[in-house]
Amino acid sequence: MVHRTPCKESATFNEWVNAEVYLKLENLQKTGSFKIRGAFNKISQLSEEECKKGLIAASAGNHAQGVALAGRKRGIPVTIYMPKTTPEAKVSATRKYGATVKLAGQNFDEAYVAARAEQLATGASFIHPFDDRAVIEGQATVAMEMLQQRPEMDTIVVPAGGGGLLAGTALAVKSIRPNVKVIGVQASNSPAIVSSFHGVKNKSVSFLPTIAEGICVKEPGKLTMDIIHNYVDDMLTVSEQEISSAILFMLEREKMLVEGAAAAAIAAVLSNKLPAPMNKVGIIVSGGNFDVGNLGNCIRVSTDTVQNF
Repeated sequence: MVHRTPCKESATFNEWVNAEVYLKLENLQKTGSFKIRGAFNKISQLSEEECKKGLIAASAGNHAQGVALAGRKRGIPVTIYMPKTTPEAKVSATRKYGATVKLAGQNFDEAYVAARAEQLATGASFIHPFDDRAVIEGQATVAMEMLQQRPEMDTIVVPAGGGGLLAGTALAVKSIRPNVKVIGVQASNSPAIVSSFHGVKNKSVSFLPTIAEGICVKEPGKLTMDIIHNYVDDMLTVSEQEISSAILFMLEREKMLVEGAAAAAIAAVLSNKLPAPMNKVGIIVSGGNFDVGNLGNCIRVSTDTVQNF
């Protein structure tokens, strides 16, 4: 159902950070992100009875496309609630995969509330974007492939919003290669998991808009957080400037357009923010569904031009 995406070594990265860097290119995955893995794994396990009234989900964009495609493969009608702030590229792509899209709220959490209300009213099966064991298992296949493709890695850097990809990565890595470090990354404007990981109460943390809208989640999952607390080695944040610069870097140097969520993980390595020197670093480039209309914003937000990298 999914592509076994490349895990590409980057000579440019190697030079700039003085380490061997491997990019796991989930931006080349079906639907343009890793989310199809978890969505398909979950939906493939549903019974016919569970599918009778359709599927419903809430998403900032990538999970929406994964659910829409997986639902279409099984012939199940899909309804997706997305924030009104979702890039048009993600909304349009979700509709093209056959889903009914309803825009609600200004962020994922508000869209999630609206989706849950309809799910309770209709009895449709809810496909959670991250706080579900089958979804986490599906996301874990990214790390499984990386360990096969680049067994020499000593660190994997993972973007995190609700925590499904990070939790799946941590479970896979610590089960097979416990000596490999797993580092989660969030936008400093949306640091829910980082705050919890470091013992800061969520109520005291401010949340602002971020170019990494795909990982802008105020309430991470309970299941994902339990796994993250137990198996992730460290969590850190990157600024809007660093994320924007990473998007421009990938476009100029690697000839790839990546979305803000993926760029957050890239930025952590480019900006030398990892907690200790690493020699062989894998980065999960989680998706490439970026609204090209926002490139101008990247240039304005980034105080460093691509030529300065």
